[in-house]
This record gives sequence, structure tokens and C-alpha cells, in this order.
Amino acid sequence: MGHITTKAVHQSLEERINRFTQGAPATPTLYKILQVLFSEEEARLVSLLPVRPFTVSKAAKVWGVGELEAEKALDRLCEKALLLDASREGIRHFVLPPPMAGFFEFALMRVRKDIDQKYLSELYFQYMNVEEDFIKDLFFASETKLGRVFVQEPVLSGDNALHILDYERASHILQEAENIGLGLCYCRHKASHLGHACAAPWDVCLTLDDTAASLARHGHARLISLEEGMDALERSYAANLVQIGENVREHPAFICNCCGCCCEALQAARRFGPLQPVSTTGFLPKLEAGACTGCGLCAKACPIQAITMETIQPPAEDQEMRSAADFHGLHRRRAVIDEAICLGCGVCLRNCPSKALRLEKRPVQIITPVNSTHRFVLQAIEKGTLQNLIFDNQAFASHRAMAAVLAVILKLPPLKRALASQQLKSVYLDKLLAAKKD
Repeated sequence: MGHITTKAVHQSLEERINRFTQGAPATPTLYKILQVLFSEEEARLVSLLPVRPFTVSKAAKVWGVGELEAEKALDRLCEKALLLDASREGIRHFVLPPPMAGFFEFALMRVRKDIDQKYLSELYFQYMNVEEDFIKDLFFASETKLGRVFVQEPVLSGDNALHILDYERASHILQEAENIGLGLCYCRHKASHLGHACAAPWDVCLTLDDTAASLARHGHARLISLEEGMDALERSYAANLVQIGENVREHPAFICNCCGCCCEALQAARRFGPLQPVSTTGFLPKLEAGACTGCGLCAKACPIQAITMETIQPPAEDQEMRSAADFHGLHRRRAVIDEAICLGCGVCLRNCPSKALRLEKRPVQIITPVNSTHRFVLQAIEKGTLQNLIFDNQAFASHRAMAAVLAVILKLPPLKRALASQQLKSVYLDKLLAAKKD
């Protein structure tokens, strides 16, 4: 009977997680992950919480307890990085972060003794790398991406540096952040428990603003200076890591420094080819064929294997040259860039000793959502879950919050606005029918 109860509360938690724009497909592995992260009581409490930020008084009302008891429970959840907290005009607000980038990663952003991190890493690998449904839903279920790539700033030419926008620079994001947090890289920490961690630095996981403050307040990251943040970027550039941040222009919550061998996003880029898992930079590398020596260092450094080396044959009509090349083994090699999957990160330029690569602007402009609310609304429209974002009884109780979402919808292109309108009409109808039955 106890087993059935535990299953039921964690199933309710799974249903709560999937009311949000980014969910987690239900599998036996997911339930095991949730059982590691959430006790039965924690699962019951969190399953009742609103989708969007809420106060202590709101949680107390939902749980049917006093505010002091509610705040103690919320603090315990924050201490396990299952909730994030922030103060607004002297009032604490809380939110359940999504699984990624969220409470999945937070569980491995420091070394912990209260959970079995090795077992959890094995479950993560099964859920994300073997079963794959979660990864496909996370990266490919909507046109608007969770993350976007920053170009490596040291390789920008003078012309490119003049035309790159501020929000496209990781350094500018750090300079604008009110708080910068540093934690362990979840991906490489996980890989270490699986026996295949790479040599890239671990202490380069950057969180920003309220997310950084909450994680630092509860011991899952430490607040650092801008200088330390820039040092984390420089060390990441040197290790050929790719900078991936939240896909917004204003106040992104994180910048990850990712390797191709451990990072789920870059692994997805390798496995699924042109189906881009993250939004690319506005650049593409171009090869000066005559300058390429065929050393292959760019192909070796590319984190998603977007560069291969091809052998150049002498012209077919020059039989003498072809025969001499065959005899002496003098066939030249050169790099070939698959632009359909290239992220535009610039790692290849850093590793080209002959300077045969340069960055050029992509022919198609990359559109980036303004902020997190903008991204959530776009993804909800594309996934057909806008009703969860607006009409969840526990979420947008205030007219101000409703107005913020509707304001974003009104600024969307006509096609997106029409899709949103269609979803809202069906939801209004459902609400009216439900009210008539009552």
C-alpha cells in the first residue's frame, strides 16, 4: 500500500511538471529520478504548487497550512535546489524551475551526500541518452529553442566585432548581470560518475541574477566577481568549450560552457544532425581553400563534428600529376564545413594554425526572444500548451500577470498570434462548458 501511495504522489508531481511549457515524458526511469530528488512528502507538496512564481501566503493557502509552516517547507525545498527563491519589494517569491535547465542540473552542481549522485547520474544517462524522448522533447519539440550559442569573442575580426550585438556577447551578459554564480558543470560531474569524464574544467558553470543568488544562498553555487566570471570564460575558450546560454536577449539565467563529449545539447547536435537543438550564432565559418594545410586540427576541435577532412585529387585531365601524386602519396587534404549543422561557435578558428578560417554573417537572421516570458509564450504556442501558462488556476491569479502574457502575444507575428488565438478560443470554450456543468 505504501508503494502505491509513493507511486501516486510522484505521478502527481510528474503531472505538475508537465503542466509547464517544458515537461518530462513519463517513464519508469523518470519516476526513479523523482524518487531520488523528492521525498514522498516533498513530491506531494510540490505537485500542488503553481506553475509561475508564488508567495509564501499562496503556498500556505494551497497546502492548507499556516504561513510559518509553509515558509519552513519552502526553505527546505530551496536548500535542495528543488525551488528557487527571490525577493521583490521585500516579499519572497518562489518558483519550481523546469527539469532543464533546472532542478536536474542543480542536483549535480555541487558534491552532495544527501543523495546518491552516482545512481542519479546513471538514471540521467538512461533517461536522456538511451530513452531519448526527453531530449527530443527538450530540444526539438518547438521552433523556439531553450538555449543559444555565443560566439567565441577572441576569434572575432575587427569587422565582426563592430557588427555583433551586445546580447550576442557572453562578456556583455556577465557585465550586465546583478549576480554571477559559479558551480560545478553538471554534465562533466555526471560523466565522472559514469567513468568517462573529459579533461575540461568543471568549475565553469555560470548562473546569473536571481538564479545565481538563490543557488548561492542555499549552497549550490558561490557568488563571484565579474573578474572571476571573465576568467571562467577565458578558461572555457582555452579548453575549446562552447558557450550556451538561455535563449533570450535580456537577463538570461545561465551560461553553460559545454564540451561535445558530455553536454546533452552538443551530443544531440551530433546525433540528430540538421535538427538544431539550440539556436546558433549569427555567424558561419568560411574556408580560404588555398590557405588550408589539411592539418585537421579544426575537425578535431569541432565539438559537434561539423567539419570533416576530404582528400583533393589532382585534375582528371592531368594524368601525369595524378600518377605522381598516387606514387608519392601527395594527395592534399582540406577541411569541409557542414553549414547545415554548424553552430557558428568559432572554436575551429581558434585551432587553425594557418588562419585559413574566417567568420561571416549568416544569410538568415537569427531571431532571439526578448526575455523568459517571451520565450515561454512562444514555446507554449508552438507546443499547443498556452492554456497551461495562462489558465492554470494556481498560476496567473493576478490581472497583472495575465496582462504581461497577453502583451507578449499581441506583439507576435500574425501567424503566431493566430495560433495563440486559436488555442485561447478553445480554452475559453472549455472553461464555459465546465462552468455550465458546475
